[in-house]
Amino acid sequence: MQNRFQPDRVFFLLGKYEVMNSYKYILYIDEAGDDGLTKVRPIDPNGASEWLLLSGYLIRAEHEKSCRLWLDNISADIQSQSNVIHFRKLSPTKGTRAAELLAKYPARAFIIASNKKNMRGHENERAAQAGGKQWFYNWLVRILLERVTEFCLQDCSEMPTEDDKIKVLFSKRGGHSYGQTKAYLEWLRLQSNPVLNKRKIDFRFLSYKLVDYVPHYQEAGLQCSDIVASAFFRALNTENKRRNIDSAKRLSPIMARNAFNEISDFGLVLQPTNPKDLTLSKEQAEIFLHYGFSERATAQNRGRFDQKR
Repeated sequence: MQNRFQPDRVFFLLGKYEVMNSYKYILYIDEAGDDGLTKVRPIDPNGASEWLLLSGYLIRAEHEKSCRLWLDNISADIQSQSNVIHFRKLSPTKGTRAAELLAKYPARAFIIASNKKNMRGHENERAAQAGGKQWFYNWLVRILLERVTEFCLQDCSEMPTEDDKIKVLFSKRGGHSYGQTKAYLEWLRLQSNPVLNKRKIDFRFLSYKLVDYVPHYQEAGLQCSDIVASAFFRALNTENKRRNIDSAKRLSPIMARNAFNEISDFGLVLQPTNPKDLTLSKEQAEIFLHYGFSERATAQNRGRFDQKR
């Protein structure tokens, strides 16, 4: 993404006063899987999904209106019967093609992939006090925004201005309180020494007034984010008969990279980070290995009595 251009200017009505807020970027956030922790598959046959994935699809404000055209081009190419794309309904062939086409447009993609087996039955009272009942979801939002704001700082040559804000749009889903998420972000902003301080959200890029949530079908950018989330979910969900890794691989050109040109733990994040807490299958580890994770990070080839040398 090239630097230095004039951002679009958007108006918001606050009470009786019209305030102008400008932004340089738009981040579309979607998810795949669910945040249930009481029972988790495959440990519990009727439990919540094994994975919760959060996707971020980041574009420059100058491309905001282009998302609709991009999505229309993808729909036409894969011969979709609707102008609203639901990736999970696509065949592996059409899904791979949709991801391949999406990767040609000027954007950056982020995935936070949380394997929840080690979280089964877990409660975090401290996090719940800050993030409310949906503390787990909010925590993943935090991890996502840490990477996104770090990327934007690189894009701004580490000299952000007041006009370099990110407009954040969540895909509205039932069961979430996005007001809690906004309150959690404000709580984080006020913390001088956060408990987890390996990375921090750069709040110079965020504004409370520029965070909103809308239905998936109303924003083409959210459907682009759905393609990203669902492509990786399809690669990781080994229970799915349509499991396919190709669509996630096709997104490589737009996966966000850090200052060292690495996708691992930046454009693609695996949680938990401690390999001792992971029990990934060989099939699940494949996509992480493809994007630069080590076998150790994915807990592969652990020492066993039956391991061949």
